Amino acid sequence: MIRKIEKVIILAVFLVISICVSAQDGTYGAYSPYSIFGIGDISKEGTAYNKSMGGTGIAGRNKRFINYLNPAALTARDSLSFMADFGLVQNNTLFRQNDLKSGHNTFNIYDFILSFPIYRSSAFMVGITPYSDVGYDFSSVETDPEIIGDTGNIEYDSFGTGSVYQAFVGAGVTFWKKLSLGAEMIYYFGNLDKVTNMDYANSSYRSLNSGSELTVRGLTGKFGLQYEQKLGGDVSMVVGATYKLGSNMKGYATNYRYATQSSVVDTLKHNVDTLSASGLKFGDEIGIGISVRGGDKWNAEFNYVRSDWRNSGLDKAAGFAVSGKSVFSTTVSQSFRAGFEYVPNRNDIRYYMRRCTYRVGAYYDRAYYKLDGNNVNSVGVTFGLTLPIYRYYNGITLGVDIGQRASRRNDMIRERYAMFVIGFNIHDIWFQKVQYH
Repeated sequence: MIRKIEKVIILAVFLVISICVSAQDGTYGAYSPYSIFGIGDISKEGTAYNKSMGGTGIAGRNKRFINYLNPAALTARDSLSFMADFGLVQNNTLFRQNDLKSGHNTFNIYDFILSFPIYRSSAFMVGITPYSDVGYDFSSVETDPEIIGDTGNIEYDSFGTGSVYQAFVGAGVTFWKKLSLGAEMIYYFGNLDKVTNMDYANSSYRSLNSGSELTVRGLTGKFGLQYEQKLGGDVSMVVGATYKLGSNMKGYATNYRYATQSSVVDTLKHNVDTLSASGLKFGDEIGIGISVRGGDKWNAEFNYVRSDWRNSGLDKAAGFAVSGKSVFSTTVSQSFRAGFEYVPNRNDIRYYMRRCTYRVGAYYDRAYYKLDGNNVNSVGVTFGLTLPIYRYYNGITLGVDIGQRASRRNDMIRERYAMFVIGFNIHDIWFQKVQYH
């Protein structure tokens, strides 16, 4: 009976993925008007396991899942175990500003990670995930009668696409069965394209096309530690911390402006600048966390993450800064995250749903930028479920993140979203000696 349930689950998941792929609108990695600034909308890190726990993981030690939020957590595993994680995300967002309303949905792959042991109490991982996304498309029409009375109708159109990814390799080791240390090398790479058009209905005026093509590169390191202490019985507590170095941003920024009239195109500006010469930087990041686990039954965790972008230079650099009526400025981003998971009976051989893991979480985030001096905050709740498949720790993790970013105050754009994630947890045992009888 349980094997039949597992087959139905797998079939249903692939059906959902097919529907999501056919229903997605556009090719954006993510979509938000706020992604017009800087390097775009920074992704929520973590696998489906982390995302359904409110984004926690700094103090998480779970041998059934890869937890790359803290490289020290790599050693939480069975010996000789090979692990892999592959995830998909589908996001649906409703936007509102004053009386204007719109909606958008996206679908994307968000991680691919492999992890395996090295020697005794040490382990290794390699993976790739999105770091930030640019995705927006909006237009407006000039309404000032003194302007359009002379020039005719003018339409402004702005759109942007692209992503910055992070590829990483990391390793962790445990000492005295309590203290785990980890280190990770991260390489940022990607291309961002931001375009603004000004079109005149009167053909006697030249339309303007301007924008930036950004090639972003960077290299940084991340360090983590976890300390586990038994509290009695099956209950244990883990304290964790991470620190990611701020690093220089490398690559190129091509900023251009063209004037077009009929088939004649004049180049008004075309500069190629080196980002490293501009002094641009990725913000550093520090995180702390604490978790309490009741054996293989339940787990509760709380995290705090802080990242300082005030000296990144993004609010002044061409191609990253935004000029116009609205002013973006960099600030310190902060995040408070909490999560809880529970398993009724992991070894139940009669009722499948008692073997499943159930999760709930909540978070409060403050973005790395301000809009007209106002913080852009997000608040949301998460829910999740891991469905065990076949043997070992193989499973499918389903999660949903329901939240809101910003508000309608101060002429800001409010975003209400529902993000669905699907993670495939792959687990196997390597180097087993086969015995013949």
